[in-house]
Amino acid sequence: MSRPRTPLLTVDCVVFNPRGQVLLIERRNPPFRGQLALPGGFVDVGETVEDACRRELLEETGVKAGRLTLVGVYSDPERDPRGHTASVVFMTRVRSSKVQAGDDAAAAQWIGDWRTLPLAFDHVKILADATRMASCC
Repeated sequence: MSRPRTPLLTVDCVVFNPRGQVLLIERRNPPFRGQLALPGGFVDVGETVEDACRRELLEETGVKAGRLTLVGVYSDPERDPRGHTASVVFMTRVRSSKVQAGDDAAAAQWIGDWRTLPLAFDHVKILADATRMASCC
């Protein structure tokens, strides 16, 4: 039996520090090269989405995730110009503010007010959802 053609599975990680800043990367590669984005990437075969989230965060920023909280699943077929992806998004809080860009990230930085920035993909919507969740709980 042939495999069905389905969206690619990705993860994104919303990371807040004690000052309420969010961790964003500058994308090294297309699409959206040079733009700010959440740390994240593709889930490897045999990997859970939670493990993929922790791996991508560590590879791109040098930050180890704390407890992960599910923000949601974002699956708009137009969210990624490379093709249809579905992203499972988690949120975490960390104490340490030290970051070091690596892997697909050209830079990594803590941002206080992201609302006016042009973020990659659908990350403005994701951050708005995560911020509402974080403020209520």
